[in-house]
Amino acid sequence: MNSEKSIIQIAKQTIEAESNAIFNLSNLITDDFAEAVKLIYNSKGRVVITGIGKSAIIANKIVATLNSTGTPSVFMHAADAIHGDLGLILKDDVVICISKSGNTPEIKVLVPLIKNAKNKMIAITGNKDSFLGQQVDYVLNAYVEKEACPNNLAPTTSTTAQLVMGDALAVCLLEMRGFSSKDFAKYHPGGSLGKKLYLRVNDISSVNEKPKVSGATSVKDVIIEISAKRLGVTAVVENDEIIGIVTDGDIRRMLSNSDDFTTLKALDIMSANPKSVTGETMAVDALEIMETNEITQLLVEENGKYAGVVHLHDLIKEGII
Repeated sequence: MNSEKSIIQIAKQTIEAESNAIFNLSNLITDDFAEAVKLIYNSKGRVVITGIGKSAIIANKIVATLNSTGTPSVFMHAADAIHGDLGLILKDDVVICISKSGNTPEIKVLVPLIKNAKNKMIAITGNKDSFLGQQVDYVLNAYVEKEACPNNLAPTTSTTAQLVMGDALAVCLLEMRGFSSKDFAKYHPGGSLGKKLYLRVNDISSVNEKPKVSGATSVKDVIIEISAKRLGVTAVVENDEIIGIVTDGDIRRMLSNSDDFTTLKALDIMSANPKSVTGETMAVDALEIMETNEITQLLVEENGKYAGVVHLHDLIKEGII
């Protein structure tokens, strides 16, 4: 049983069992799901999600997903709730209880207490005929035929189904709210994900050097400018307008093609009509332009005037890649 072949087979069986269970969830979506989504959407309060054991872990993840997509949510452990944490639930909050069986002792104690407070309740359960299923306002059926565990004991397929049901809730609410990538960025300002959503070219190029020469600048001075500004490139500018670009590659090609470059000027070796972006361009869009054109730098302009350079290395350093 410890051979590579048997391990791979068990892994495949687990994935197939869970994927089949998830696929079947689409057949269990009823009007209760739609009504639950509308209840949360129209609520003036938060979503309080509770559970125990592995369901509590899933509840935490669903809370995180809802919070990051515009639906204020908090987690309340079912066991802690009946020992003081019930005060987390405010008047207008909607409560979601997660339980595979719907019949755990903690749920049986907790549910009547919530009902007494008149809060609306939603169940995510694998047993819609359970105590929980019969007591709540709406049931989201997360039934699975069996766990991926060979003993049909360890919560595997059932917790995956709960998680998927929570994601379905979150995405429906996201769509109803018209939640955009800009909204998403407000909740994810840190890390590479946040930077992809809010970082603009000007945030990077404004701290870089601004290498520039005129068309009449000698090749020697062009090389000095490129070396001094350490961006591997210089803009060729006349009256603050970009007329071309000279890169390290242009210098190498010049050296390969010419034995005497003492009389050459920037105008002779530059590439005309270089790719450029404005400072307001999203950094991730600048990266796409670089990748599409197989280049490592973009010139930046504002109102038709040269404003700087953004380099591929800048994007790497910021974690955009």
